[in-house]
Amino acid sequence: MNEPLAERVRPKTLEDYISQPHLVGKEGSLTHQIKTGQIPSLIFWGPPGTGKTTLAQIIANESQRPFYTLSAISSGVKDVREVIEKAKQSGGLFTAKNPILFIDEIHRFSKSQQDSLLGAVEKGWITLIGATTENPSFEVIPALLSRCQVYVLNSFGKEDLEALLNRALREDEILKSRQIEVEETEALLRLSGGDGRKLLNIFELVVNSEEKDPIRITDELVMRKVQKNTVLYDKTGEQHYDIISAFIKSIRGSDPNGAVYWLARMIAGGEDVKFIARRLVILASEDIGLANPTALVIANATFQAVSTIGYPEARIILSQCAVYLATSPKSNASYVAIKKAQQKVEETGDLSVPLNLRNAPTRLMKDLGYGKDYKYAHDYTNNFVAEEFLPEEISGTSFYIPGKNSREKAIKEFLENRWKDKYEL
Repeated sequence: MNEPLAERVRPKTLEDYISQPHLVGKEGSLTHQIKTGQIPSLIFWGPPGTGKTTLAQIIANESQRPFYTLSAISSGVKDVREVIEKAKQSGGLFTAKNPILFIDEIHRFSKSQQDSLLGAVEKGWITLIGATTENPSFEVIPALLSRCQVYVLNSFGKEDLEALLNRALREDEILKSRQIEVEETEALLRLSGGDGRKLLNIFELVVNSEEKDPIRITDELVMRKVQKNTVLYDKTGEQHYDIISAFIKSIRGSDPNGAVYWLARMIAGGEDVKFIARRLVILASEDIGLANPTALVIANATFQAVSTIGYPEARIILSQCAVYLATSPKSNASYVAIKKAQQKVEETGDLSVPLNLRNAPTRLMKDLGYGKDYKYAHDYTNNFVAEEFLPEEISGTSFYIPGKNSREKAIKEFLENRWKDKYEL
């Protein structure tokens, strides 16, 4: 059986590598390291099909190092230890040629599995290269992350995808044996979603589905062939973003029916449970906020619960949270407030902290007036005293305007009672 097209045309050298110029271009942050062979342990973070595995193999080839690979989906601690032992025998601390251990989907490794890598990385027995589609700050343990440099790989742009397709047509022996005329590429590019591997898989599917030459690649042909051979939900493609958008907008619009329907669509498509839960945490603050502060507590508890439990039971917890958030009162006042404050910072730069608000841990600072005349709120009636907490240049500016819901109406009254002579709410 033939290898997939994406594997047949996988680049072997840095010169053949397409995309990621910020990493491997002439002035790329990885280029010099690869050329000199001085490779630190790395984490490649980016969407599927952006060349993470290929880049790891090229690094091993260019630096002439032994290359070991594990998949976090199918490997355990025992497998990790076995590879480390092999690596110790073929390289190690006293040579620049220490082996490279590539771990695909490292975010799927448990804490104990990641812990098993620490000693080998720290002692230089291996150079670790991990690949992840998830934010390593959340998914890689701090001790391991601190020993690695994180590099972000971007989705392929239109020019990258077209270059990849043209190279496949030019170099692949099987494609060259067919009479292929590429008349339109819009459907191929759109369906790929910036994923180079997916682009080649779709193209190969279309070519193989046509028995007679010449093959005229048109948008209509691509859509017709793909719709017969793919599912309706692709968690790395356009529908992924459309459906999560519909899910969020249903909750924001206080429709629990829409929320659970789009949730069911994501579950049926195999969407990552943490991805869904993470979006619920964001929504609980962005769209509900102080109208119902408990929403953030519920959403965060949901994230913790589904991270522990996983599918299939996690669907029940996600549904409960989605319905709760959909039926909560809504307010984006906190979200708007931080946007306004960030805009003001951008406009005004680093304004000085007023002297009375500054920290004064030393005698010199006190002599310079740091902290002088600060009014300690708890020394006053109702634990409040009117005082300016903004730099003089923006004194009196209001960023937070309470929303029109029952809870924030109480907040509005609270603020007006204290700041009625200062802020117009």
